[in-house]
Amino acid sequence: MTTPTTRPPALDPAAQDLLFRQARTVDRFTDEPVSEETVRFVHELVRHGPTAFNQQPLRVLLLRSAASRKRLAPHLSRGNREKTLRAPLTALLAVDTRFHEKLPELFPAFPEAADLYAGNPALRERSALLNGALQAAYFLIGIRAAGLAAGPMSGFDDAGVNREFFPDGGLSALLVVNIGRTAGAPSRPRGPRLSYEEVCTTL
Repeated sequence: MTTPTTRPPALDPAAQDLLFRQARTVDRFTDEPVSEETVRFVHELVRHGPTAFNQQPLRVLLLRSAASRKRLAPHLSRGNREKTLRAPLTALLAVDTRFHEKLPELFPAFPEAADLYAGNPALRERSALLNGALQAAYFLIGIRAAGLAAGPMSGFDDAGVNREFFPDGGLSALLVVNIGRTAGAPSRPRGPRLSYEEVCTTL
């Protein structure tokens, strides 16, 4: 039996810390704005993350103005409102439940993939949510890679947000993410993480 060789990780420790070990969910940001160029960098980086049939259902609505965040605030849970109003940028992440219409273009190796979803709304919704969640995770890591911090939040009224920002019904809200540079130390210690043994099983 061949013994597996342990190789050094391809990502240097400083990058590992930036993306994972030292990164924290943030709720207090400086006033420094987040530029359009920075958001474009994040998108260009994370758009290469894999999704089923390359469907890419995630859509991002950038709420830069105070007025747009005031529209969002009433639909957030009470503890999420003030920090969102103060954040330099809020991204409203949504999924496109009509993603299948772009599949002939996005997955030319199998143009008939669109037909798998066209007549099955339940399958489309499930697939959009699963793959949109994958892309949302890539987005958070991309924000960290840009040297910024993210404050993701799921505490909001989905129906209210959808009525306010996506009234045509094609998009469905998934996650709210405040973005900026960290102001001050974290408000609480990092929570414990499950061990390898608790998570991984070998058969």
